[in-house]
Amino acid sequence: EVHLMESGGGLVLPGGSLKLSCVASGFLFVSYNMNWVRQAPGKELEWVSTINSGSNRIYYADSVKGRFTISRDNDKNTLYLQMNNLKIEDTAVYYCAAGSATKAQMSSLPRGQGTQVTVSS
Repeated sequence: EVHLMESGGGLVLPGGSLKLSCVASGFLFVSYNMNWVRQAPGKELEWVSTINSGSNRIYYADSVKGRFTISRDNDKNTLYLQMNNLKIEDTAVYYCAAGSATKAQMSSLPRGQGTQVTVSS
């Protein structure tokens, strides 16, 4: 059974930084593409970033490009998201999701319980 547990969220000032982690278990982590998605209050799930198993193919949504960095440690079965220069509009629950899907179909992938990121002054 796929199990994903996100952590690292919190309350941060605009311009601040956070690093999210996602510990995976129950599947062969090293073989899977991994993703970060987020959901803001009253909005649909939004794709944020994808990293392939070898970390040599990485993609970002335009809204976070240049500010967020996705990475993974296959030895630790852990996915990361370094978020810098956070903006109020980055406020959302952030989820890691395992596997491959189009941006529109990310909701079909298994994901964890999420971690809340709130950017506010």
